[in-house]
Parts: sequence; structure tokens; C-alpha cells
Amino acid sequence: MIFSVLAQALPQMDLTIGGEAEDFSLAIQALILITVLSFGPAFITMMTSFTRIIVVFFFLRMGLGTQQSPPNQVLIGLALFLTIFIMMPTFNAVNEQAIQPYVNEEMTQAEALTEAAVPLKEFMVRQTREQDLLFFMDMMDLEPAGSVADIPLYVVVPSYVISELRIAFQIGFMIYLPFMVIDLVVASILLSMGIIFLPPVLVSLPFKILVFVLTDGWYLLVQSMVRSFN
Repeated sequence: MIFSVLAQALPQMDLTIGGEAEDFSLAIQALILITVLSFGPAFITMMTSFTRIIVVFFFLRMGLGTQQSPPNQVLIGLALFLTIFIMMPTFNAVNEQAIQPYVNEEMTQAEALTEAAVPLKEFMVRQTREQDLLFFMDMMDLEPAGSVADIPLYVVVPSYVISELRIAFQIGFMIYLPFMVIDLVVASILLSMGIIFLPPVLVSLPFKILVFVLTDGWYLLVQSMVRSFN
């Protein structure tokens, strides 16, 4: 959404070879826009809720032991739409505070970029552990900031990613644990029956799927993750 508005806001550029006057500033703006678009995947994974969601989904698939089901395309697609849902208030704030004023020529590009970073910083800082944030600030010898807007983005992003990975692994452990218990119970039963050549994972798979479906696992998982960002 943000990138599409920026693309629309970019002025039309007519470059005439051999002409007397060429507006190279427009070419530089186009180059900057293309560079920003190339960092789109990094923006999605590092500065939004996508990281936590996709890591938890992969832990779920590993715990179930379903190999490639659901496939990566389904998990990534669901994670993207959940990310849009969770980040929509932040995106709306970016649109109101930065994009619309820039489109209406009420602020410069530099001012728009600065204003656009503030809602993203506020979102990331809310999800970041103070310990992680202070660590990177100490590494850069930065003084305590008076507000979120004063914290550099290169400090907020790595702090946020580390905190997100920590939370995702905690959720993954809670998901993995009951499935591991089912595997252990099935393995113990097979061993007591003298069936040692049949893989326990193969037998426990339908039971794990049954438990996950009966407990409405997808609803509980998505509900818990969405609420964890409030």
C-alpha cells in the first residue's frame, strides 16, 4: 500500500537524449524508489509482525510432522494477510502522517520519510524487550532517548527482530510440547507391544491431526498470535 502510493506520487519523467535540459533529480528519485521497492521483502520480514507469525507456523508444521502440508505457499500467504490485518492501524498512521501530506505537497520527501518511520518505530518498540533495545543502544554509545521518534531505526529494527524471534520460539515450544507427548506415548505403546520396526511418528500422525482439529487449533493459534500484538 505504501509503495503503491509512493509510485503514484512520483512525477512523470521524460528524458530526452541530446536535449538541452535534463532533470536528473527526477531520475535520482526514480532510482531511490526502485531501491526502496527492492528492499520490500526485507521490510516485510524485519519491520512487521510477519517474522513471529511465519516462525510459529513452521514450528506447528514441524510439531505435527506433516512434512510439506500445509505447503509453504499457504503458510506464507496466510502469514502475509495476518500481517496486513495486524499492521493496518500502523499503515493507516503512516498514510495519514506521511504519505498524504507528501502527495498533497505539504512536506518534502525527507520530512515524509521521517514521519513515516515514527508509527513503525512505535509499533516495533511496543513489541521489543527493553533489554534488547538497551543492548543495541549501549553498543552504539547512544544516550537514553526522550521519545520513540528519537531512537534510530538501525537500533529499533535489530532489537525488534531479536525480541520477535524469542517470542516465536516460546510459542513454538508451547505448540511442540503436546505433540511430542503424543509421540512419546505412541512410542511407548509400540515398544510394549514389541512393534519396534514401525516408526512411532507414522502412527502418531493421525492422532496429532485429530487432536489439533478437535481443539480447533487453527482458531486458537491465530487468535493467540493476533492478540499477542495488542
